[in-house]
Amino acid sequence: MTKQRRLLKEGAASRRDFLRTSAAAAVGTTLASGWASLPGAYAAGSDAIKIGLVGCGGRGTGAVKDAFKAAPGVKLVAMGDVFKDRLEKSRAELKALGKDAEVPDDRCFVGFDAYEKVIATEANYIVLATPPGFRPLHLKAAIAAGKHVFTEKPVAVDGPGVRTVLALYEEAKAKGLCVVAGTQRRHQTGYLETIKRIHDGQIGQIVAARCYWNQGGLWMYPRQPNWTDLEWQLRNWLYFTWLSGDHIVEQHVHNIDVVNWALGAHPIRALGMGGRQARTDPAYGHIYDHFAVDYEYENGVHLLSMCRQIENTDKNVSEAIVGSKGEAIMIASTRYAITGPNSWRFPRDQDNAPYVQEHIDLINAIRSGKPINELKNVAESTLTAIMGRMSAYTGREVTWEQALNSKEKLVPEKLVWGPMPVPPVPIPGQTQLV
Repeated sequence: MTKQRRLLKEGAASRRDFLRTSAAAAVGTTLASGWASLPGAYAAGSDAIKIGLVGCGGRGTGAVKDAFKAAPGVKLVAMGDVFKDRLEKSRAELKALGKDAEVPDDRCFVGFDAYEKVIATEANYIVLATPPGFRPLHLKAAIAAGKHVFTEKPVAVDGPGVRTVLALYEEAKAKGLCVVAGTQRRHQTGYLETIKRIHDGQIGQIVAARCYWNQGGLWMYPRQPNWTDLEWQLRNWLYFTWLSGDHIVEQHVHNIDVVNWALGAHPIRALGMGGRQARTDPAYGHIYDHFAVDYEYENGVHLLSMCRQIENTDKNVSEAIVGSKGEAIMIASTRYAITGPNSWRFPRDQDNAPYVQEHIDLINAIRSGKPINELKNVAESTLTAIMGRMSAYTGREVTWEQALNSKEKLVPEKLVWGPMPVPPVPIPGQTQLV
């Protein structure tokens, strides 16, 4: 049996298994939602959640705030970032949460080794929110140290990174560690209810799927005279593939993950296209501004995947699963519906706050001693996005095995504050698969 088929077999499940898993997730979410409101629901000793924050940008700062909303007994004990100004801004903002979020100077670390120092503290709940290129390295250190982890998505930017994370999934599982990823749709009530109905056969057999993340542009920090190449790239990490994976990986992974979840599998091949038409200034690095990918799953189902970051264009952030008896439409926090004989619509006012819920679920798993481990799901969705990028960059069909076993390692072995040339913009037909 090939590695590809073995992974598919492991990732697939029967409809009965889907039902059991989805129902358990829904019940667990309901129970966990009430956790934070129960005074004395934790022991002040071993059940105390001690957060170590690695990556103090907006997402890392937000994740700490969400964890404080999720449950009592949470304390921020250490912070680390490569830039002191980012750390201090986050530190000042988090102080507003109270004395449990006040971190002393000797627990604030700056530099490329800051993650090691944070992990070496008494923190037992590591939040990883640096640019994705660093994720495999940071995950490896946290799991080796026996720490529970909340990791932002995606979890890698290349095949070697995904291989590392898949191995870490097994290591964390063996150690009984809890790992939750920032694919928050898997913790959102509207999505849980819709996916449950898909797995229950309410749209019949899945025959096709669509997913989109089409929007305008994002932030960019103009280069300052005193910035080295490396500092400029780190501060504008979205626009460099070694740091973000390109926006199909960094952002569109959310939508791709929903389709993989619905199908209970990952694609076996991808054929994509894309380019850089509107965001052409070198200030935006070398990534593309649009992608369109045709993914094929082992059962013959095709997924149309589309993402775009171009101003003055139509916006669409959604997923659709087409069945033989209907269709499921999912638009986060806006609409979840099924058409056809089993038509249904989720009450919008019953949706939850998924950014908080993912921390509720993680903390509940830690305190209950019932581990949750999402690394495999997010690793497979990350590689699905990487497949699409590889295909669009080269103009070639890319299989799951090619992406998984790729030798292309985008993150440099050693980083120094000096010159760091920007790779050329990929050109289909010229850029080669590695």
